[in-house]
Amino acid sequence: MRYYMDVHEFITAMEQVAPPELAEEYDAGRIGLIVEGRDDVGTVCCALDATQRVVKAAVAAGADMLVVHHTPLWNPVTAVRGPTARLLRSLLSSGMNLYVMHTNFDHAEGGVNDVLAARLGLQRTDRMTAGLVGDCTLNAEEIARRLPGGAIRVYGGVSTIRRLAVVGGSGFDPDLIQEALDLGADAFLSAELKHSVARASPIPCLEATHYALEAPAMEALASRMGWHYIPDPPHVVVVS
Repeated sequence: MRYYMDVHEFITAMEQVAPPELAEEYDAGRIGLIVEGRDDVGTVCCALDATQRVVKAAVAAGADMLVVHHTPLWNPVTAVRGPTARLLRSLLSSGMNLYVMHTNFDHAEGGVNDVLAARLGLQRTDRMTAGLVGDCTLNAEEIARRLPGGAIRVYGGVSTIRRLAVVGGSGFDPDLIQEALDLGADAFLSAELKHSVARASPIPCLEATHYALEAPAMEALASRMGWHYIPDPPHVVVVS
């Protein structure tokens, strides 16, 4: 016999894992129960993004709840057309709930940044405003091998990294880089690096993808909670 939890009980449990008050201000209205489905939750699937492939896999698994990191409804919806219409049609017709844990899960204990730091074996960690700085024994190539996708871009001269700053998501902010430097970091790992920031950075910047930095935490969360994890790495085509 399968055990079912009331959707409100599920939300309460998720708010203990990643309290909403930890979220950045810009996440207002974009975390929590984003698409309401059936009242009882028995089967839960987890992924980084609510892509059409992920939703299709969750429906096939009989999921009552899909937990993701990034909301598929970032901007206000004034028309339901195209990919948004197809995604919502799949979610609503299945009766599946969609729950989003974004920057609140970045900052939470055991969340995105903690999992990333553990994956890279960082020791003696200090928390930043967003992210962590910790002692590192890896070089850039070894860091890349420990991340999904196995590739990073390096800006600046990097040899031995003794203390690394990690920020899941797009964390290449000059103030954060300075904060990391003040905590002894000699390299900074995040995503979505702008050329102007790279040129001005006082320490080398290691650029990975959102998927490489954040998917490990969603996989770890699924394992911890006994959910079904759906990997959905981006399809990249290299044109020479």
